[in-house]
Amino acid sequence: MRPLIIPFFLRNRGCRHRCVFCNERVIAGNAPPVTEDAMRRAVREYLASSGGRYRPAEIAFYGGSFTGMPLDEQMELLGVASALIREGAVQGIRISTRPDDVDGERLCLLASMGVRTVEIGAQSMDDEVLRMSGRGHSAGDIRRAAALCKAKGFETGLHLMAGLPGQNRESFEATVADVVRVAPDSVRIHPVLVFRDTELARLHARGTYRPLSLDEAVTWCKGALLSFARARIPVIRLGLQATGEMREEGCILAGPWHPAFRGLVEAEIFREMAWELMDRVPSNAHEAVFHVAPADLSSFHGPGGRNRLLLESRFGVPVAAKPDPAIPRGTLKLQDGQREHGTSIREVSPRV
Repeated sequence: MRPLIIPFFLRNRGCRHRCVFCNERVIAGNAPPVTEDAMRRAVREYLASSGGRYRPAEIAFYGGSFTGMPLDEQMELLGVASALIREGAVQGIRISTRPDDVDGERLCLLASMGVRTVEIGAQSMDDEVLRMSGRGHSAGDIRRAAALCKAKGFETGLHLMAGLPGQNRESFEATVADVVRVAPDSVRIHPVLVFRDTELARLHARGTYRPLSLDEAVTWCKGALLSFARARIPVIRLGLQATGEMREEGCILAGPWHPAFRGLVEAEIFREMAWELMDRVPSNAHEAVFHVAPADLSSFHGPGGRNRLLLESRFGVPVAAKPDPAIPRGTLKLQDGQREHGTSIREVSPRV
């Protein structure tokens, strides 16, 4: 069962470097100070609004390098979160941190305080891309940190970005392949956006950095999502979550921003899955009826029903989709008279 994540944003606390893309005030939004009262209030509000739909609940400390913070600050936050675990309000803690802030001693402290998941800000597995992005660590640091977290029994996640300075599609695909070999428990991916008041904004203004177009970002992330699906590594977030600050005029200067970015990527994948199945249908077929998990129905149709229109135009037969609770997520079946064809996100081959 998917956990209810109760996030608290630490606004660069513990970060020794200023990455070229980072404007944490924009990404985290107008987050209040993280105090015991604020944490307890947020936990009550999240649990009340969830209606019991999600369990277990986890406190998440995001937006900084948690294990890079002074020890007394870590202990203060973990102490409150651990108390909430003992009280039965939440069942676990997750933190995000830099790979060069991970070692055995710090991980032992996290484990003793109830932390279950460590999410590592990797961003890329290309050392030159990391250098140009101002990350201050190497790909080797990422591999070492992930291996150590896994060896200590933590669920281990990696954060990746698409379209970093110095990164091309080949470099990004090599990063994805490297991450598959690292075999984390989860991945987050988001395309690079140019926020105001960042070094990247200055590079963009000088013409020395070009962000991905929305189409490029969708294509790159589609390939990544398919690669991770084949490796059975869940992508738990695709694209940045919108904050009020991100919607302010002049906040995002350039880049492939879309409030439903994952939906665009999944719509592309479902169209390719449908296309592959339609290729198996005889040319004299009168219609094509697809069966899809209810939660995937919007991905099948695509924005504005575009996928269905493209399929009907290409194959010349009416296309319909029926929600079927018996169909697993990420799976598509096509009924062709008495025959049934099927494929899934783990099987489809991306069309370039």
